[in-house]
Amino acid sequence: MCGIIGYTTNKKDAVEIAIAGLKNLEYRGYDSSGIAYNDGKITMVKSKGKIANLDDKLKSLDTTSSIAIAHTRWATHGEPNETNAHPHKVGKVTLVHNGIIENYATLKEELIAKGYEFKSETDTEVATAYIDYCYATYSDKLKAIVEACKKIRGSYAFDIIFEDEPETIYSTRKDSPLIIGYGKDGNFAASDISAILSYTNKYSLIDESDVVRITKDNVTFYNSNLEEVKKEIKIADWDATQYQKNGYDHFMLKEIYEQPKVIQDIYTRFYNNCDYSDLDITSFEKIHIVACGSAMHAALVGKYLLQTYAKIPAMVEVASEYRYAEELITPKTLLIVVSQSGETADTLAALRLAKEKGAYVVGIVNAVGSTIAREVDKCIYTYAGPEIAVATTKGYTTQVAIFATLAINAMKKNNTLVNEEKIKSELLNVENVLNTIISNRELYLDIAQKIYTHNDVFFIGRGIDSAVCMEGSLKLKEISYTHSESYSAGELKHGTISLIEDGTPVIALATNDDLFEKTVSNLKETKARGAYSIFITTDNYKDYNFDEFADKVIMLHKTSEFLQPILVVVTLQLIAYEVAKLKGCDIDKPRNLAKSVTVE
Repeated sequence: MCGIIGYTTNKKDAVEIAIAGLKNLEYRGYDSSGIAYNDGKITMVKSKGKIANLDDKLKSLDTTSSIAIAHTRWATHGEPNETNAHPHKVGKVTLVHNGIIENYATLKEELIAKGYEFKSETDTEVATAYIDYCYATYSDKLKAIVEACKKIRGSYAFDIIFEDEPETIYSTRKDSPLIIGYGKDGNFAASDISAILSYTNKYSLIDESDVVRITKDNVTFYNSNLEEVKKEIKIADWDATQYQKNGYDHFMLKEIYEQPKVIQDIYTRFYNNCDYSDLDITSFEKIHIVACGSAMHAALVGKYLLQTYAKIPAMVEVASEYRYAEELITPKTLLIVVSQSGETADTLAALRLAKEKGAYVVGIVNAVGSTIAREVDKCIYTYAGPEIAVATTKGYTTQVAIFATLAINAMKKNNTLVNEEKIKSELLNVENVLNTIISNRELYLDIAQKIYTHNDVFFIGRGIDSAVCMEGSLKLKEISYTHSESYSAGELKHGTISLIEDGTPVIALATNDDLFEKTVSNLKETKARGAYSIFITTDNYKDYNFDEFADKVIMLHKTSEFLQPILVVVTLQLIAYEVAKLKGCDIDKPRNLAKSVTVE
């Protein structure tokens, strides 16, 4: 959520570069934006809506400046308008903020009693004022920031400019992402590497509660005791072109098309150079898997594979609820946390709770060097590459692929893996199979044309298909704003079938041979009540008569369940994409959603 960038340079193009960086952070989700720069004084410009609106305002102003801090806001405290947009300026302090100040109301009362007045409804203005108060108290910028942060409770990444040192940026973070970038003509502090890759691939990570002083020539890190500390300079292995559409209509479509290769890469690494082959998940008493959103859906697939094939009991819990199950966590617990960004606030909180209880924590993460990746005992990277569209595609499928390898690895350790060569052959051929599925765009468009005018769509399945249904349903509602629900097929008759009426689209998945006939019976129940039925199955049933119960059939190559869910979900991603496109939706940036949910 939100994006921030700060830049200080020996040139006069800080505003231009900050705005360009801000545009690369649009995928994080926002509803207003703003910038502060020094044109002889600290000038703030803000706008509701798209960054293009802010850009238009800046065109009529003198924006020659060697420093700028900029922000995209996703409203939490106060409606999205120019008053509440960042930056905020109080006294000598101007600030942009990603995160939430949980005790802002208490701090605000304290500051009002000291004579401070507030213009906005935001928690961020309160943080700005508190830093200003501490600066007036201590007359030392670093100490002011540290002392203010001792009082602030919540999550934050701050870029700060002081009025009496207008060419320097001060930055600090807690539970929100922030990196330092080293450019040819100046230095950066930004939410993530995407903001600055057009200018540099050199960066450092900021530890919790560090304070950083950034000038055009130097970057100095201090810990919370104000002792200078050294940081490793890393080199990003992503490049700026990965943050561009490269001819695709949308980032989401581009990322769907990237899936065959990134998934193939996972299986190739697993068989050739696996860096987690020593992880013996069979040695733990119990396994908890914790995640949010699509990552939680990937976890449900993982649970099925671990229990069904590796015979390891596993529990999946939504991260925001996991802390209430703390009595179940022991030193013999393996916690697997799943997060594309590696910054998901609820998942991070679950990780820290489990560590306090002595559990061993494994992370399945895409973003290299992210907070979760650094804090787990063992990190398994998906290496999916940048994912810009808010609705995840390759993030989800690569997580499922990792769970498949964990299950296979556990079966090897238990000496229960059968048909190993067949499974290996399937996994190492996934790129070709997925490319064939993706190329069938006309079929997905045809289905989308039949369902995009409907207000309600239902997904049903059994076994592993039930877990995949949840992700397919989420994709449709996320990007097309179509009300969509996912149900275990056997639950239909327990109430949900009352919602089926003439023409209601029902998408049924049936890829497990043992459950095929049962799912067919459930779909027939909906068809008898007027449903428009879409049946997704495998070529094991190429001679089956579908006419009685299916209006449309998608037939996929039959594989083991270590791969089948990935093949199925790609078809659902493409159906959702085509529906959203027909409805004219903002596919890459759905309303009200943010890519990286860094607040609880």
